[in-house]
Amino acid sequence: MSGYPPFMRQGITLPEIMMVLAILGLIMGIAAPRIVALRDSLAVEQEAHRVVGAHRRARITSVALGRPAVLTVGPDSLVIRITGDPADAWGARGPAASGVALGGPIRRITFSPMGFTTGLSNASFSLSRGSAQRTVVVSRLGRVRMTYP
Repeated sequence: MSGYPPFMRQGITLPEIMMVLAILGLIMGIAAPRIVALRDSLAVEQEAHRVVGAHRRARITSVALGRPAVLTVGPDSLVIRITGDPADAWGARGPAASGVALGGPIRRITFSPMGFTTGLSNASFSLSRGSAQRTVVVSRLGRVRMTYP
């Protein structure tokens, strides 16, 4: 039996606790920025896919109903309205709800019943959050693509 009192026989010492906390602090200091960047990238990617999905939905809606449809892409909402109808045909939250910034003004893209966009409907939607960026490019013929900087 050693000469230590009973309460000091088991447990860990203060230097051991300090060493564990220092190691955990280093690991978190290295991992945290990468986790934040990954989270930002995933949020921007998801919102870019939502804009592409809204574009495809508006085009299909216009062709299926045989009437022009207008897709409005703004920071707070994605809305499809059939020309002549008082109510929206479809709507969803915009990129801002996920903390993703949508660059540029609110854009309205009009689809003909043939599935083509009318007027000067070429558009680029820049989405960003933190260091993550994506651009959704819409051509006049209805093609959609995402670019990665």
